[in-house]
Amino acid sequence: MFIGADLALFTALFIGFVRTRMADVGAFEAARLSLDPDRGGLNTLLLLTSSWCIVQGVHAARQAAPSAVRWMSAGLVGGLGFVIVKATEYTASITHGHPQPQKDFFAWYYAITGLHLAHVIVGCILLTVFAFRWRKHGPSGGDGVDTAACFWHLVDALWILIFPLIYLVRP
Repeated sequence: MFIGADLALFTALFIGFVRTRMADVGAFEAARLSLDPDRGGLNTLLLLTSSWCIVQGVHAARQAAPSAVRWMSAGLVGGLGFVIVKATEYTASITHGHPQPQKDFFAWYYAITGLHLAHVIVGCILLTVFAFRWRKHGPSGGDGVDTAACFWHLVDALWILIFPLIYLVRP
């Protein structure tokens, strides 16, 4: 239910972004060009790799294999890498300032990517909880790992939509 509500929320944000962009294509395109698509691409790679690690961790946890901790920890590292890259991107963006005509773009940019970043942080917390729990008690398939993995994959899927929508798509 939570994942469905999240999808609805982000869908509304995406629709609002596109509608606002259509009203001021020039300012949105100028603002988009000020973003660093290499950072966005690196974050895409980090989240995709992290999700692959989570899949391996879930598989290992279902078999109660000790490698589940390593896989989940590797997934966590990818998430933390995303947070670091996003923080450097925000710092660079804020440092450069935004001309008045681009304010709408950046309001949407920070709303969408900031909410997504909050989801990444929550996902990292979940992965940390499982890694510590498993280090202490060992992995088991029935301890909510599937739910945490589904949430992590939602975070990944959302970024796969956010990256092209904000960084790549031309009007």
